[in-house]
Amino acid sequence: MNIFRRSAVLIASASVGALVLAGCSSDATGPAADSVVVTDQWAKAAGSGMTAVFATVENTGGQDIQVVSASSPLSGAVELHEVADGKMRQKEGGFTIGADQSHTLAPGGDHIMLMDLTGAVAPGSNVEITLTLGDGTTTTFEAQARDFSGNNEEYGDADSADGMDGLDHGSMNHGS
Repeated sequence: MNIFRRSAVLIASASVGALVLAGCSSDATGPAADSVVVTDQWAKAAGSGMTAVFATVENTGGQDIQVVSASSPLSGAVELHEVADGKMRQKEGGFTIGADQSHTLAPGGDHIMLMDLTGAVAPGSNVEITLTLGDGTTTTFEAQARDFSGNNEEYGDADSADGMDGLDHGSMNHGS
């Protein structure tokens, strides 16, 4: 192994070690994604249909970032949601996080909605989420599933993205 390759391997190893020691909760790829730190992440356990993911998303950079979409291998469709005028709906344009600011995704407020689940989200299991930012970069984190009764959600016939339009927050409440 030549000296340059050995140096690169040592630098990469030191960087990974520093991230592990710092407790980094996400894998970032790209300029904007490098400034995203996800903490306090969790998902509501669900047997089927849909569920939500909550977290604090921090922007440690010097410029605003935009979270424009999300995806998960456990979900056929993922949307960024807000609660406005007493109704849950897709957040047009996503979430803007100011420079050196954080954005809380919480029950009864903004959240990541996983629809058309491909399997159960069992308590204690991890749900992988990838956030796509306005500059096209991505960051991936895992959220541990928890039992959470909230307001005892009733999804009714809304087991797909198509069934969500016009549903009020009371019928799909994620707790408060």
